[in-house]
Amino acid sequence: MKSVIFAATVGMSIIMPSMVVAQTTVIHAGRLIDVPGEAPRGPSTIIVEDGLIVSIVDGYAERPDGAAFIDLSDHTVLPGLIDSHVHLTSDSGGLAGQLEAVTLSPAAQAFNAQANGMKTLRAGFTTVRNLGDGDGAVFALRDAVNAGKAMGPRIVDAGSSLSGTAGHSDDALGYRDELRPFFAGSGSTCDGAEDCRRAARQQIGRGADVIKMTITGGVNSRIGAGLGSQMFDDEAAAVVATARMFGRKVAVHSHGADGTLQALKLGVDSIEHGTMLSEEVIALWAKSKTYYVPTLSTVNGYKERLAANPDAYEPDVLAKIKWRIDITGKTLETLVPRGVRIAFGTDAGVSKHGRNGDEFELMVAHGMTPESALVAATINAADLLGLSDKVGTIAPGKSADIIAVSGDPLKDVSVYKDVQFVMARGTVIELD
Repeated sequence: MKSVIFAATVGMSIIMPSMVVAQTTVIHAGRLIDVPGEAPRGPSTIIVEDGLIVSIVDGYAERPDGAAFIDLSDHTVLPGLIDSHVHLTSDSGGLAGQLEAVTLSPAAQAFNAQANGMKTLRAGFTTVRNLGDGDGAVFALRDAVNAGKAMGPRIVDAGSSLSGTAGHSDDALGYRDELRPFFAGSGSTCDGAEDCRRAARQQIGRGADVIKMTITGGVNSRIGAGLGSQMFDDEAAAVVATARMFGRKVAVHSHGADGTLQALKLGVDSIEHGTMLSEEVIALWAKSKTYYVPTLSTVNGYKERLAANPDAYEPDVLAKIKWRIDITGKTLETLVPRGVRIAFGTDAGVSKHGRNGDEFELMVAHGMTPESALVAATINAADLLGLSDKVGTIAPGKSADIIAVSGDPLKDVSVYKDVQFVMARGTVIELD
């Protein structure tokens, strides 16, 4: 049975698990960013009923008898944040992550996903897009959250990422040949157009909300094959066409400019990483509606692991990591002035879960304003995920996904590293 929140102050929620949920909650906001990109509002009152926002009024309205009350009059209130690129089942990297793949059961991965989901939620990210999960653990968590059986962020899940054999999403890379059948069940590899149609259908049949395709090599893939395109045009086109047939969006992992050009010509919905550019890529991207998801936070994960253990990565991977650290942010600096649409995404899993807010500082350091970074993490990310009717702004009829921070996030994005209040779908999340 859900709890009544009689009152909530920052850092301390009064929650009585044995009580019946209050149907109405009144929130007093000291400053309200209800529509990122537009002028903030001053003191405001938000009324929440049954998990939805029902009204917003200027000033501090009186609360109805029996309504729960949340006092955020000393804080800036804004929509729940959205991370468009996470991997919830783990944040172990390098050789430790490789070992996990053959030692953790799907059940253990599901518990990891739930714990990492809660870290993410407590960090103020009430919605995520999970872009890679071989064993279906995140499918199960997504469904449990949707059914009210578990707490976590709202999840849009891709199932397994698709690539050709020996491509970035070939989970068997780095293991003995006889272990390859062990990794075949998720259907993540495909060779030839017909097989790639099969692979996309398989993920949709498993329950994928979005299709993830790794069109180029990857920094963490255990093969010395570079970062250029690793799928033929007909293979990539078959994945996109199949996804469209089933009404699914397509996210594309790409580092090399040749792979990004392939993806842009296919009209995919987002390009993740996008580390290398060409003049042709820049010109086409500027005219397209394809979002760029920068995932700058990966460098934090790499630096921290290497500081703790210089041998955390094998040599082929380490060389790519050093390159990635040096080049990170250059694409964002180039694309922002060209008007390319940006959606917030961290690649958490490579970086640590719960540290998603670190991405804001990197986005601002590489050419974005605090306001445009917030738009990327709310309105733009909601559009990319196909959830604009539910999240991204604080408005009547939308999900009561609401956070609060101290200070002014339009001047100092470091405040996102210490979110003071989180409400997800009308439920206050205990932050301790």
